[in-house]
Amino acid sequence: MPKKGGKDAEVAKEAQCKRPRVDTAGSPSVLSFESPASLFRSLISPIEEEVFFRDYWEQKPLLVQRNDVLVAAYYQSLFQLSHLKELCSQGLCYVRDVNVCRCVNGKKKVLNKEGRVNYMQLKKDFEQKKATIQFHQPQRFKEELWKIQEKLECYFGSLVGSNVYITPQGSQGLPPHYDDVEVFILQLEGEKHWRLYKPTVPLAREYNVEPEDRIGSPTHEFILKPGDLLYFPRGTIHQADTPHGISYSTHVTISTYQNNSWGDFLLDTIPGLVFDTAKEDVELRTSIPRQLLMQVNTADCSKKLSSLLRRLADSLENSRELRSSDMKKDFIMHRLPPYLGCDSDPLTPGGKLPKIDSKIRLQFRDHALITVEPDQENAVSTGSPPVCLGWGVGGLRETHMMGTEDDTASEDGLAQQTHGLRFPLSHLDALKQIWSSSTVDVGELHLTSDEEKQNLALALWTECLIEVL
Repeated sequence: MPKKGGKDAEVAKEAQCKRPRVDTAGSPSVLSFESPASLFRSLISPIEEEVFFRDYWEQKPLLVQRNDVLVAAYYQSLFQLSHLKELCSQGLCYVRDVNVCRCVNGKKKVLNKEGRVNYMQLKKDFEQKKATIQFHQPQRFKEELWKIQEKLECYFGSLVGSNVYITPQGSQGLPPHYDDVEVFILQLEGEKHWRLYKPTVPLAREYNVEPEDRIGSPTHEFILKPGDLLYFPRGTIHQADTPHGISYSTHVTISTYQNNSWGDFLLDTIPGLVFDTAKEDVELRTSIPRQLLMQVNTADCSKKLSSLLRRLADSLENSRELRSSDMKKDFIMHRLPPYLGCDSDPLTPGGKLPKIDSKIRLQFRDHALITVEPDQENAVSTGSPPVCLGWGVGGLRETHMMGTEDDTASEDGLAQQTHGLRFPLSHLDALKQIWSSSTVDVGELHLTSDEEKQNLALALWTECLIEVL
């Protein structure tokens, strides 16, 4: 899963390329889209959800070999080599949309050209140079992958990216390496020979190539066939090639949990915790020793810092709200919008206006987030990508996980892109009440006046966040 915000020199030129869309007219789904949990359970079937998280998640690889014609046909419908011709005719670009590469003597050789992707050139590199085609974030173009990844983002509460790899026979695209994401491989076409190795860095926080002489013998070696599923934790060293006799292999890598560890959460929440605690605890407001910042050796401060950290821990146990800052904003801002069907119209306010005696229900509960911002003493913001449906879903989907310029947006830009709403902190309990209840009466909202209750309901209705029953 490419890191968001990564930029290449070609990006400015590539921005002129029109991004195509291709819808999947595939086989009937073998996955359950009733809920995020049902989608994940059907994805890893027949492995039970409880067994997966108890025995495999972040611990060891899981191989599910199905030999199921229906599953294989559905997987093939997600993305095929034949889809590339139409996609290229609509304006794909190297680096942004497609990488062309091959593993040569244990190293990755990049064969990208400049600017737009020419299908005949791509075909030539694939057939004559035995190059692997890496297609970035196909959920931008393929409806069924959009459906799958949107539900998985709701299930994990983390961004979910994907890449398609198409490798000709007798070839390998990438050298042995490990990633900083949890990986689910779906084999779509042909067969792929995989070798997995014991991690040198368990639950790694970054991508890295590992030399053959360091990784030892494989812990797992197998062939993936259409309809098969492979999972392995971040840090798992792996390499894969298309065997001779198989014309080519196509698989999609679905990945999640990048920068989503307890360490990342601590880095995100500690600044707000320190800021809030320092308002109440004079010990945190006392000065550091004179010339501390000028010293080379600050080991003498460790005892004092340990004491202050214990005070923070005590404060944390008594705190009412743990304020997440950048992680939650990043998720709100970059996640996929809900899939409503390719023929659905964008949402607009409609139906009855909410009144004080109305009963209301939150729409798109899995997409509604409430966050208390650490740098705003009196504000609560609700970031909800479904609100974007009234302004055109396409923009968010087309840039999903692509590291575009809006990664550096200001708070005003964030509010504009997520179409979130801001309320006084006094509205927090009412917002939580709406979020946690199947239905709620406007008159029963936890606010002091009927005017506040009705205004809150009207604001949410205007943004299509609630429906009036």
